[in-house]
Amino acid sequence: MRHQKKINHLGRTSAHRKAMLSNMASSLILHKRISTTLAKAKALRSYVEPLITRAKDDSTHSRRIAFSYLQNKEAVSELFREISKKIMERPGGYTRILKTGMRAGDNADMCFIELVDYNEVMLGGKKEEAKAKTTRRGRRGGKKEDETEKKSPAPKDEKEVKKPKKAAKKAEDAEGPAEAKPEENPETKES
Repeated sequence: MRHQKKINHLGRTSAHRKAMLSNMASSLILHKRISTTLAKAKALRSYVEPLITRAKDDSTHSRRIAFSYLQNKEAVSELFREISKKIMERPGGYTRILKTGMRAGDNADMCFIELVDYNEVMLGGKKEEAKAKTTRRGRRGGKKEDETEKKSPAPKDEKEVKKPKKAAKKAEDAEGPAEAKPEENPETKES
């Protein structure tokens, strides 16, 4: 039984485990997504999420504590400059684990661990679904409006066209119908 054994030792000594988690956390911060085994990803999640929470308070003390865990200047500066801005409103749950299947050699569970706010595919997918729903509703009403708009300018154009014809007929009536007939006949124009 493994009651009250929260820490997965991952088959490593304490120093080796701390170094491995530090390197994995730095890689996750710099690359935003890494591939690893499921057991390591779960251990990494409990290691890196408190560091990301600490990054919300940008002070010298917080930076020094983050550096003591990560041992990487680039990762610390990335954490406090870029990542802290994106996660400022999020109350927790900064990482996501996506299972990818079994490893070919030893059949270990493999997964991706990634920062939630940096997966543009998942963020973009939600926006597209919302847009699709609104356009479906708006299309039916939109087509009817477009058809009525097309119909309403057309009669105005016809009325404008009819007015000159009426004026032309009045002019023809005043001059006489005989003059209008020869102009319409193409044979008389040629001769």
